[in-house]
Amino acid sequence: MIIQLLNGMQLAMLLFLLSVGLSVVFGLMRFVNLAHGTLFMLGAFVGLSTAEATGSFWLALVAGTLASAVVGGLLYLGLLRRLQAESPLKQVLVTFGLIFIGLEAARMIWGDYAARLPGPAMLAGSSEVFGVVYPTYRLFVIAVGLVVAAVLYFGLERTRIGAIVRAGVDDRTMTAALGIDIGRVFFAVFVLGCGLAGLAGVVAGPVLSVYAGMDMGVLILALVVVVIGGPGSLKGAFVGAVLVGMVETFGQVWLPEVAGMLLYGLMAAVLALRPQGLLPAGPRP
Repeated sequence: MIIQLLNGMQLAMLLFLLSVGLSVVFGLMRFVNLAHGTLFMLGAFVGLSTAEATGSFWLALVAGTLASAVVGGLLYLGLLRRLQAESPLKQVLVTFGLIFIGLEAARMIWGDYAARLPGPAMLAGSSEVFGVVYPTYRLFVIAVGLVVAAVLYFGLERTRIGAIVRAGVDDRTMTAALGIDIGRVFFAVFVLGCGLAGLAGVVAGPVLSVYAGMDMGVLILALVVVVIGGPGSLKGAFVGAVLVGMVETFGQVWLPEVAGMLLYGLMAAVLALRPQGLLPAGPRP
């Protein structure tokens, strides 16, 4: 039971790192960026190459995060910014096309095979938690997710920049009318979200295999997190990630015959009762 709880939290924290950028970008920019998963894959591959070249997981963590942030920023400036005023259908089609471009580019650069990113030596082995032995690296994954969630919560709730982001999510027209350069806010949030996707890719590397196409399955789970938690909400992304992580993990153990249906059943139930998600962003009192 405790091991499954830890497995669920580990998956939840990976999904949170990936989905929080997707959720906030959608809430702030009303932009459906399906290529977000491709940046997750890019971070994993750049981290893998860096680890193989330097032997350092920590350099891989920095390189993968920065690579996804830079590529995401260039995509925003060169293409995605022009799509903000377009219909959601055009946004979906263009970013869906970027998924396949990223897939073929990954195959050309890194080949069509799976590899495992080596974790740091100091986190090898197992540790005892609540009376059970559990891999230390997976505890590190949980810790990274919790730390990032705490830092983002402090940044959004306790700083002026966070107040501007919240105001932009609630009413971007009014925020721009107050003289705030909302375009820069959009760009900064977008790049931050892309960097977090790359961070998630590197952190997931020692747990999951790194291969071309690794983004597809994770992207679907991240979209379910956004729908359940509510677009544009940090708290919603966290709660949605924990729910999805637990349902996915315990479903595979207790009800493997219908595990694939449980997650989408949960999403359907949330949409039926709260179409806006459990904790959507919105005007505050």
